[in-house]
Amino acid sequence: MSLHMQTTIISYMVYRLTKDELSLGMLGLWEVIPAIGFSFISGPFIDRREKRNMLLSCIIGYLFLSAFFVMLSTLWFQQKAGVTGTVWLIYAGIFINGAIRAFLSPSNFALLGMIVPRKLYANATTWSSTAWQTGAVIGPLLGGAMIALTGFEVGLSSIFVLQLVALISLLQIPAQEVINKAKEPILKSLKEGLQFVFKTQAILAALSLDMFAVLFGGAVALLPVYADDILNVGEVGYGWLRAAPAIGAIICLFTLSFAPLKTNPGLKLLGSIAAFGITTIIFGISTSFVLSFIMLLLGGLFDSISVVIRGTILQLYTPDEMRGRVASVNTMFISSSNELGALESGATAKWMGTVPAVIFGGVMTLLVVGVTYAKAPILKVLKLDPNEMDKS
Repeated sequence: MSLHMQTTIISYMVYRLTKDELSLGMLGLWEVIPAIGFSFISGPFIDRREKRNMLLSCIIGYLFLSAFFVMLSTLWFQQKAGVTGTVWLIYAGIFINGAIRAFLSPSNFALLGMIVPRKLYANATTWSSTAWQTGAVIGPLLGGAMIALTGFEVGLSSIFVLQLVALISLLQIPAQEVINKAKEPILKSLKEGLQFVFKTQAILAALSLDMFAVLFGGAVALLPVYADDILNVGEVGYGWLRAAPAIGAIICLFTLSFAPLKTNPGLKLLGSIAAFGITTIIFGISTSFVLSFIMLLLGGLFDSISVVIRGTILQLYTPDEMRGRVASVNTMFISSSNELGALESGATAKWMGTVPAVIFGGVMTLLVVGVTYAKAPILKVLKLDPNEMDKS
């Protein structure tokens, strides 16, 4: 919740300061550089360390970063540093955020795999995603409301409090055994992680499909432009638009927690991402707040199907001693594609206009689905039932 709230407030603050679509893309660029760069070392590093304490270190880092953003949001500091100086310091904070995330995501993934029984991975992934998406709904809504009611400074201050709650919650989880204690060279360890991903077709196909879909379907990055200049709905409307994909995701994830995806998961993965591309195109051409909200909600719903399938594939097909490394590769493929998608959206919006840029992204997503269907036959026979996998 705190991270989604922070992204919502920071994005809107940067656009209000610059009124430049490219500045929104730059937020993605400055986060993706460390997210990818540090992912090369985070996986092997995490595999050799205790996972709960790694997560604690990440959250403490976020607490310091939140205090930094509060300082940047004050009128006093912005007058001293100027718009350009403030924006570049925001980019610096986003860079640090990306570095922390390169360690947070693999640590979280590895810890989940260690404290949940294997037979419950699919259901646990669904509930984990539901918890994340619940925060993704409340965070943007609260962020938009805080901007409108109290301004950027108080809104960013409240994020610090939420992260303290997360820290206290994490302390309730006991420390876990370190399974991989071998101190092999980082580059060799990373190479093994990459080789495992590239030789496991199910993982490679799922990661590649999601990466390119998210890369071209990054309409969310341009929501400040839609809220201010196209739909004219202001801060609260912006919060609702930002929360819409997560609302759709929660609806879908809650359903999947009781009716899991057991049959034809690969074809459902392809179908859900194709539907995500179609909703992106309709959102791009919409001038109605209601229609735009519905398309974002449906986009989040379809995207959550792919999230559950991909997460289950990773948990089932990854050995315990490889979890950190595989999760770091996942960060390179998927998590970083959100920021690359923001950069792509900001750059294409600057070049061809906001609406054509979103439509282009949706069309490219459909093209990616078609290519993946032709080139990844494993998705047509994919199984996610551990019992069936063990028999085969």
